Amino acid sequence: MSAASTPILRAATAADIPAITAIYGPNVAEGIASFEYEVPDAAEMARRQAAVLAAGYPYLVATIDGEVVGYAYASAYRSRPGYRFACENSVYVAPAAKGRGVGKALLNRLIAECTELGYRQMIAVIGHLGNHGSIALHRTCGFTVVGVLPSIGWKHGRWIDSVLMQRHLGVGDQGPPDAR
Repeated sequence: MSAASTPILRAATAADIPAITAIYGPNVAEGIASFEYEVPDAAEMARRQAAVLAAGYPYLVATIDGEVVGYAYASAYRSRPGYRFACENSVYVAPAAKGRGVGKALLNRLIAECTELGYRQMIAVIGHLGNHGSIALHRTCGFTVVGVLPSIGWKHGRWIDSVLMQRHLGVGDQGPPDAR
């Protein structure tokens, strides 16, 4: 991957699952961005991708020099119908591509696509107050911290917070939503 290349964004496909699995795995095994304990295999990641797409949400990848270096998707914030105008985002970037604008490009595109789909709010659930990179990324893309759930998760022998960030999409809470 060349240092000067800019990321190319596109819809993720089933062919991207091995790269997506490789990017996500260390976040489970070593990190605190995910509260999962067991690294999911490619079959499970394919099942998850298919579920996101079947629900009508966008699922994107970023490539540099043809290599998948990050991915992002939206999903339901909560399952009850009153929440149907809100979505949650997930963004993961390969370590070698961090600091190169990949996360920002993915998140901005995800925001645009979810706005176009009629969502009014996007939520980010960030593992730990110390995840400065993710918090800064979301702030840069217009999110504000709306809450912290202290010590809500246990992983790697310690309690971990969740930071909740929110961003209006489109007109946000101004006026009634379109029918969905």
